[in-house]
Amino acid sequence: MVFCHFMMGIVAGRTSAADYDGDMSRAKSYGIDAFALNIGTDDFTDKQLGYAYQSAAKNGMKVFISFDFNWFKTSQAAEVGAKIKQFGGQPAQLKVGDKVFISSFSGDGLDLSAVRSAAGMPLFIAPNFKAANAANADAAFNWIAWPSNGANKAPTDAVNVTVADGDQAYMKALGGKPYMAQAIDDRIYTVHDILIGDPTAASPWFFTHYGPEVSYSKNWVFPADLLWFDRWTELLQLAPQYIEMITWNDYGESHYIGPLSSPHNDDGNSKWVNDMPHNGWLDMAKPFISAYKAGSKTVNQHITQDQLIYWYRPSLQSANCDSTDNTMKAVSNPTENFFQGRPNGAETLSDSVFVVALL
Repeated sequence: MVFCHFMMGIVAGRTSAADYDGDMSRAKSYGIDAFALNIGTDDFTDKQLGYAYQSAAKNGMKVFISFDFNWFKTSQAAEVGAKIKQFGGQPAQLKVGDKVFISSFSGDGLDLSAVRSAAGMPLFIAPNFKAANAANADAAFNWIAWPSNGANKAPTDAVNVTVADGDQAYMKALGGKPYMAQAIDDRIYTVHDILIGDPTAASPWFFTHYGPEVSYSKNWVFPADLLWFDRWTELLQLAPQYIEMITWNDYGESHYIGPLSSPHNDDGNSKWVNDMPHNGWLDMAKPFISAYKAGSKTVNQHITQDQLIYWYRPSLQSANCDSTDNTMKAVSNPTENFFQGRPNGAETLSDSVFVVALL
């Protein structure tokens, strides 16, 4: 099955289930089976979850809750279970057999037995725990879909942990339990499609650039280049039971494959997101999704129209934006995720145009 991560924290302004219909119908048309609804502890969460579940049922989609432990505490097993109990019986809830499917972002240390008890219904728990902590879960989700230094930052000459390295670590730790690979598109690129003749997982890039204007200041980039294509190609060989694309609408980290028109609040991301559509990456993924579901090892037989999909950064790697860059200012809450000035990893970027031909 193929899922896509959907950020609920930026959709507070939606006023009805109809506001989700465009997302649901578009996702389904590309072969996406379910949205992973990422939630925090906002006061609007229940209302928006209700709308999303209603829209999913109307549009033939499934959804499941992904608890974000940037906001939840691992001591809140009872609250997590209660939220599952509240929504787990909805018609659009994704299930594995009779078990309610749930996931998370982070959450190592959460008492899964207490969650099951509080939910009061059979659960299939596929959290984003570290590989070493996944033994008590039913499956596990590996979020890290970019080459890194092993500490959630850009790789260095000394340390380069590949996405495939992460696959192997999780599959070894799970000992045969289902593995949910990630397909990610994280870039500050503009993406274009050319239709020739007629008008995970995979990750291209990750970019975030928040300064003191928010409480979660963070400023780094992962290199990716052709990772979106390379990762999908790799996934066809890996054939995991589940693939989750990251994300539909996380504009703040630049890994969105949904349209910019999807209703959302601006938390400051518009400085690097406006006029930067990523629709082409979803178009590129469509034949790969079809190939994955068919059990094919190559995409060739699933390409239904000739396309060139290309992307690039409109600014050079050497661009100097210091005079207008908000990250040049000091922040009151410095963490390992904030780097003053140029983003950590900026030196790994390539001034290139990346092209994928689907012929």
